[in-house]
Amino acid sequence: MKIDVFSHVLPPRYLAERNKRAGERLSTQYGKYYHANPGLTDLDVRFRAMDKFPDAVQLLTIAGPNLESVLKPKDAVECAKIANDEMAELVAKHPGRFCGACASLPMNDIDAALKETDRAITDLRFRGVEIFTDHDGRPVDAPEIFPLYEKMAAYNLPILLHPRRTNTTADYEGESTSKFLIYTNFGWPYETSMAMARLAFGGPLEKYPALKIVTHHAGGMIPYFHKRVQFSWDFNEMRMGYRFDGHTLTKSPVEYYKMFYCDTAIQGNTPALMCAYEFFGGDHMVFATDTPYDNQLGERVIRETIDGVEAMPIDAAAKKKIYADNARRLFRLPV
Repeated sequence: MKIDVFSHVLPPRYLAERNKRAGERLSTQYGKYYHANPGLTDLDVRFRAMDKFPDAVQLLTIAGPNLESVLKPKDAVECAKIANDEMAELVAKHPGRFCGACASLPMNDIDAALKETDRAITDLRFRGVEIFTDHDGRPVDAPEIFPLYEKMAAYNLPILLHPRRTNTTADYEGESTSKFLIYTNFGWPYETSMAMARLAFGGPLEKYPALKIVTHHAGGMIPYFHKRVQFSWDFNEMRMGYRFDGHTLTKSPVEYYKMFYCDTAIQGNTPALMCAYEFFGGDHMVFATDTPYDNQLGERVIRETIDGVEAMPIDAAAKKKIYADNARRLFRLPV
C-alpha cells in the first residue's frame, strides 16, 4: 500500500462559497493557477488517475490559498467548516480511495481555529490539520498560534505545513509581480525553510517537543543547506558576537531541524529524496505526491514520485516505511 499524505482537493460547495466571499482578492492574488486543474474538483478525473495506481490511497487536504489570505475572519470560519464537512463526506463515501483528511483552519480567528480543530478531530475523525507558512503576514511562531501547537501535541497528531507565496511577491523591489514562476519554484522552498526556522528557534519546538510537523516538498532547503546553517551559526556566534535573543535553545540548529518530518513530493527527484532521507532519517519521511498538480491530470506526479522512491538505493523494508508504515504511525491510520 501507498498512503499519499499530501493530496489536494477543492470540494464543490467549499469552492463556490470561497469564491463568492473572496471576490477580487482571490483573483488578484492567484490568477488562474488554482483553477486550471480539473483533478481538484472532478472526482471522475481524479479517480481515472488513481486507477493507474490501485495500491495507493489519499489523505485529503484543501488546496490553497489558505483561508486567512483571501477571506475575512467570519467568512474564513464558515468556509473552513464547509471544507471540512465536505472532506469528511468524501472519506465516508469513498473509503477505498481516501483514508482520511487533515482539517483546514481559519487562522485569522485563532479561537475559532482551535474549536474547528477539536470538531474535525473529535467529530469528523480527521487525522491532523494543515496550516501554511504564514497567516496573512503573521509568522508561524506568533504567540497567539501556540495554543494550536499545544493542542496538536496533546492530540498526538501531525500538522501539515504547506508553503505560501504568491505571484504578487515580486522578485525585486522595483517590480510588482514575480516572473517565470520564481515565486513557486524557488519561493516556496524558501518559505518552508523560513517557517521551519521560526518554529525551531521561535519557541514552538522547544516548548512542545512532542509536536509533529510534516514539511512539504521534502523539507524545503533544509536538507541541502543544513551544513551551511550550522557553519553560519557557529561563525556568527564565535566571530561576530551574535547572541540568540529569542527563546532558550537546548539543541543545535540542526538538531531542531531533525525534529521535523518531510514528504516525498519533490516530483520524483531521487538524489533530492536521498538528501532528505539521509538528513531526516527513514522514520521521518512519508509518501506524498502533491497530486493532482501536473500536466497529466494528476497521473504524472503520482507515477514520477513512485519512480523516484523506487530508484532510491535503500532496501524494501525502508521503502515500505516511506510508502505506508510511517504514515500509519504518524497519522494513527487504521488502514
